[in-house]
Amino acid sequence: MSEDNIGGEEGIIEERRKKLDTLRLSNKAYINDFYKEHYAKNLSLDFSSNTKEELESKNIVGITVAGRVVLRRIMGNASFATIRDASGDIQIYVSKNTVSKELYDDFKTWDLGDIIGVEGKLFKTRTDELTIEASNIVLITKSIRPMPDKFKGLADIETRYRQRYLDLMSNEESKKVFLDRTKIIESMRGSLKSRDFIEVETPMMHPIPGGAVARPFITKHNALDRDLYLRIAPELYLKRLLVGGFERVFEINRSFRNEGLSTRHNPEFTMLEYYEAYSSLDRTIEFTENMIKTAASAICGSLNVEWGEDQIDLSHFKKETLSNLVLEKNKNLTQSDLDKLSGKDLLDLFEETVESQLIQPTFVLGYPIEVSPLSRRNNENPDIADRFELFIGGKEIANGFCELNDPDDQAQRFKDQVEAKNAGDKEAMSYDEDYILSLEHGMPPAVGVGIGIDRLVMMITNQSSIRDVLLFPQLELELQGFL
Repeated sequence: MSEDNIGGEEGIIEERRKKLDTLRLSNKAYINDFYKEHYAKNLSLDFSSNTKEELESKNIVGITVAGRVVLRRIMGNASFATIRDASGDIQIYVSKNTVSKELYDDFKTWDLGDIIGVEGKLFKTRTDELTIEASNIVLITKSIRPMPDKFKGLADIETRYRQRYLDLMSNEESKKVFLDRTKIIESMRGSLKSRDFIEVETPMMHPIPGGAVARPFITKHNALDRDLYLRIAPELYLKRLLVGGFERVFEINRSFRNEGLSTRHNPEFTMLEYYEAYSSLDRTIEFTENMIKTAASAICGSLNVEWGEDQIDLSHFKKETLSNLVLEKNKNLTQSDLDKLSGKDLLDLFEETVESQLIQPTFVLGYPIEVSPLSRRNNENPDIADRFELFIGGKEIANGFCELNDPDDQAQRFKDQVEAKNAGDKEAMSYDEDYILSLEHGMPPAVGVGIGIDRLVMMITNQSSIRDVLLFPQLELELQGFL
């Protein structure tokens, strides 16, 4: 029976469950002893250039593939189907001449979405399509629910986010984004390892939240009978490793911040943080720039990338001070006006009037020390930090600074943060006594950088929402108002 005649999704599910019941009775449900040796993409790369006659003369038999049935053409004594594996699609040909009549009749009852295994011989059809002539086929997993409509795809964006498996199953473009994400991360890891950075792992549950100005998630450790905090940043632990003698370390980490949901923010996100002892801010800026260029080139093939409506030229990164940018975008203000502002008010003004306009890659320098509680003071101007933030497409991509290694200065800044917290600032840092103790043992001068992997992937793959680069984004419970 054709599914078109069953009537509605519930009818399809009911009919497929009947088929599954039959498979269970014959002990043929959920087969786990089929071993695949070949992938669609590799077969295409190796043999697509061969002519029909060349393939016939080579007599390439014993090909084994497995995947999901995404297309079928059921005919009388012979049928075609397309199966999709992790690498791509390949066509199969099944006929009564190559498999038993019983098996062929079974095959005709299988459905789109079923996962099957195929063994057979490579050949090319009259239309020059690489195909496997099946000598054996097996139904590995019965699909109970139908696939998304092959013509409409999975257009509903809520469903794409909430049921990512359907999105990956039906949208090749979406699948490519996540494959590219992996390549971007691997490129950055390669850049770091080429400079002898050591990849490490630090705790995700902290006794004291620290390493960033953010509101943490709180959890409870029952055995210890104490509160713990999900990591808002790995920074303070990575710098403890500098104290211990590691001079170049990095971590690609999951961090958590108890903040709102938007197209730019997810409470669970991925960061790359790296720290290098005996370096300088300028050297680190240069390395960060080159690492991003290398990752973008690996995906885009050039340094000209499209991000939404913006054309971004990654061949040139600018450097500007925060104050100069504020003055440039606020012609009614003078430097004396800025001098009267607190560091926090100056930063607020920058975020309101400048940040969204920094489309081309720009390293912003000269951040007030007041809003940089972990950063080293500038030697020439102690009111500003040796710090940069990188903006591309109007969004912050990276934050880096020369690390504060003076334990007394750091202790005082922690105390200032505690006062702010007591005054109502829920994002202010706590006092980390053990971290101060580690600094008292001596930390070498160092530069550290944090890069938001999710936003970087958004830029390189031209995605407008952070949810499009997260396999399983956090969403509201109700299907409403989250876009």
